[in-house]
Amino acid sequence: MAKRKIIEIDREKCNGCGLCTQACAEGALVLDKENKAVLMKEIFCDGMGACLDVCPVEALKIVERDSHDYDPLATFDHVLKTQGSEAAKKVHGVSGSPLHGPAPHFGGCPGAMAREIKSEVSGKKEGRSGSIPSELSQWPIQLQLISPVAPYFKECDLLIAADCTAFALGSFHSEMLKGKKLVIACPKLDETGGYVEKIAELLKNNTLYSLTVVIMEVPCCTGLFRMVQEAVELSGRLRNQAGTPLPIKRIVVGLDGTIRD
Repeated sequence: MAKRKIIEIDREKCNGCGLCTQACAEGALVLDKENKAVLMKEIFCDGMGACLDVCPVEALKIVERDSHDYDPLATFDHVLKTQGSEAAKKVHGVSGSPLHGPAPHFGGCPGAMAREIKSEVSGKKEGRSGSIPSELSQWPIQLQLISPVAPYFKECDLLIAADCTAFALGSFHSEMLKGKKLVIACPKLDETGGYVEKIAELLKNNTLYSLTVVIMEVPCCTGLFRMVQEAVELSGRLRNQAGTPLPIKRIVVGLDGTIRD
């Protein structure tokens, strides 16, 4: 469990109009026996706040607190069972359900939709803006947005990189990212509350073949490496599929684009 954004309801203000339950595409909100809005399950709330604009008495707000992660697949199945397939297509963050097949398009915030990016054979693909191909193989990549149980993390080489490294290191895609799944964060500018716990959940839920942390040489960037170290301790494990302890590989990028260590 980690800190994340989630809806909070002021029962004193709620007048039972039910507009929020209609605005929530994920079916997270219902009216209880007292005709007050309540969260049906925390894992159904994506924290995007689509319900806020329709509340006439301002009884809803987004807060950041400890909560189980939003589960798009469970939410999809919930909406499918309770509201039907057309409503399920609007669930945020799912490109398809393993139980019900792919969905053509899902609503919500498309920028946070979990997806794998399929590449053609290396050397035969041209990048969209030039001759250098992208090695990015999944989306999203920002630590605030990724799900620790996303299927593409199940068995992977994981790269955790500070935001600036891809701009400073010209060969970032070919030298750092190729063949790896990516998580990015900025220890200085991000709201990092819950980051350690989220990384720990990622480690506990998946088998990693390798773990690499790429940071800049500036002092504040070492905070990202420390967070990963804390997450490893919190998770109680960092082992490969054979059960052998897995070291954290740290790479430091200089401001001039060279690798320091």
